[in-house]
Amino acid sequence: MCGIVGIVSTEPVNQQIYDSLLLLQHRGQDSTGIATADGPVFHMTKQRGQVREAFRTRDMRSLIGNMGLGHVRYTTKGAAEREEEAQPFYVNAPYGIILVHNGNLTNTRELSGDLFRIDRRHVNSTSDTEMLLNVLATELQGQITGLELDPDQVFTAVSHVHERVEGSYAVIAMIAGYGLLAFRDPFGIRPLILGRRTTEAGKDEWIVASESLVLENGDYEIVRDVEPGEAIFITLDGEMISRQCAVNPRLVPCSFEYVYLARPDSIMNGISVYEARLRMGDRLADTIATHMDQGDIDVVMPIPDSSRPAAMQVAQKLGIEYREGFYKNRYVGRTFIMPGQAQRKRSVRQKLNAMGTEFRGKNVLIVDDSIVRGTTSKEIVEMARAAGANKVTFTSAAPPVRYPHVYGINMPSRAELIAHDKKIPEIARELDADHMIYQEVADLQAAITEGTGIGELDLSCFTGEYVTGTVTPEYLDWVERTQLS
Repeated sequence: MCGIVGIVSTEPVNQQIYDSLLLLQHRGQDSTGIATADGPVFHMTKQRGQVREAFRTRDMRSLIGNMGLGHVRYTTKGAAEREEEAQPFYVNAPYGIILVHNGNLTNTRELSGDLFRIDRRHVNSTSDTEMLLNVLATELQGQITGLELDPDQVFTAVSHVHERVEGSYAVIAMIAGYGLLAFRDPFGIRPLILGRRTTEAGKDEWIVASESLVLENGDYEIVRDVEPGEAIFITLDGEMISRQCAVNPRLVPCSFEYVYLARPDSIMNGISVYEARLRMGDRLADTIATHMDQGDIDVVMPIPDSSRPAAMQVAQKLGIEYREGFYKNRYVGRTFIMPGQAQRKRSVRQKLNAMGTEFRGKNVLIVDDSIVRGTTSKEIVEMARAAGANKVTFTSAAPPVRYPHVYGINMPSRAELIAHDKKIPEIARELDADHMIYQEVADLQAAITEGTGIGELDLSCFTGEYVTGTVTPEYLDWVERTQLS
């Protein structure tokens, strides 16, 4: 999971890109980068850490040009501590291409060999984004018949990328001297949204970004989501051209975007994240009512922030008092996307504090958005008990995470997942909770897709069914052997 943005404007874009990355910071905190194009000349800076700490005044002054892109990184492939793994990535031929990517490729073993032996290309990192860039550059090179580049050649190259690359990818790239290219994998697993605004002079300015809140904050009109398999090319003059470049595309967005990753004020694939989380709470309340005596619950409490909408609905539907017993330190990053297990565990108590007056002598029902490794959840139960809770019921607005997520979320090892090969009573004992209740898979899917016409979601981390059809047990074994941080 990462956050990406690209802009074609009539004026300098450096500040717009910076502001957009601040809004996408929740999608990645390991590193960040900005690149701009001033005619055929690229300018780029990238650093480890978060946006506010990464860019200095001198960096912003050097990022000149009316076209640009940016990235915030949450490590799923490559080493978090190496600055050269940060995006954007650049190749000098053909023309010069700079690219950012949100997602995860699942055929990097095959691509690595093909890039070296067939394409005669060298990658200088372990990042699958650099591989993707080189595949795009190779396919674009193969389409060039003269000095000039036209959109048909770009779209044909993207079609070939779809044929060669497997996994999830939302991509934004700049081609020096020509324009900005954005495309999405044939299943639309990772989000990408197109926006436009018109200047007083009647010129169109364009933006593509991971979440709609970036468009709204910049006063862009939301045009639509980039379709699965579609490519969009925006020229330096602001002309937008699009084409479907995949065979048999279908929309299967990642369910975890709505459970946890996206900000609640975003709309992706026509689905309001906030409203989806409210519906998760409604359906979770029904499951709780089936498995528990509501008279055995005194208060409902969320783990701030992403579980708050679901917790409010649980409390309202069950007729139980809603209280906020955990205070969140907003200056600590999201624990799920901390780069290592030890750092996640340390940061839980730095991030949350339990207020004794809200717990003492009460039977508490805690609502979290999801439970992945269980490290945070166990610490939270311990904190609730230490604050004086009489009984602790732990609930999850998502189903048990039993399988690795290979499409851009750092869940690589089955052994790391608390729910893998465990029954729910076993999970409750491991967390030291009195009761443990999860959302049902069918209820999660219904809560997210209700009223949208979307028939499928990527639910692979809950069901073990991988939409790309190429994720085998052997591949998962290889990921666990080679990709663990």
